[in-house]
Amino acid sequence: MRPREKLAKLGENRLDDHELIAIILGMGTSKFNALDIARQLMIKYRTLRRLKEASLEELMNEHGIGLAKAVSIKAAIELGRRLALCQESAAVITSPEDVKTLVMEDMRYLDREHFKVIYLNRKGGIIFIEDISVGGLHSSIAHPREVFKNAVKRSAASVILVYNHPSGDPNPSQEDIETTRRLVEAGQIMGIEVLDHVIIGDNRYCSLKSRGLI
Repeated sequence: MRPREKLAKLGENRLDDHELIAIILGMGTSKFNALDIARQLMIKYRTLRRLKEASLEELMNEHGIGLAKAVSIKAAIELGRRLALCQESAAVITSPEDVKTLVMEDMRYLDREHFKVIYLNRKGGIIFIEDISVGGLHSSIAHPREVFKNAVKRSAASVILVYNHPSGDPNPSQEDIETTRRLVEAGQIMGIEVLDHVIIGDNRYCSLKSRGLI
């Protein structure tokens, strides 16, 4: 069954990654159809995370992919990222799973460490989300001053720390634990509770509160 027919009959959630990409590509070449090209893409890049990181030029170097197809792939991936973020304004955080749902698709593909803070009102509703710092491949700095200054400005009742591990492994390092404890202590002094620190990996996450580290 061709990918388009399969989607129409079974639904998009029943298609593999390369089948969805084949639909985005549309047409193949005289030697290879769109499914063949899509399959070769996923063999090379292995995951959608790595495919997202490919530049237009790198995609255009693949057999059967010109500017139009490369742009279509990049546009489709960006739409997926934006869809994952569009629920922010109405979101209420009640668990680490809510945090994972909110940020996973945006943060799991990042190739550098990003430290974000989710600022919440007294009912757990999101006031806003801020990028605090972008580190190198192996380090990111989160200073209490940067974390809490906007919490005071926006009258946030609590915050949730969010951090990604580009390796894909969300298990906390000793540095992660020490940074978290320092921010928890600073929040206690200011009367702004640090509810959790959620570390994002590749489709996995770790809640330091759930592990008893907060």
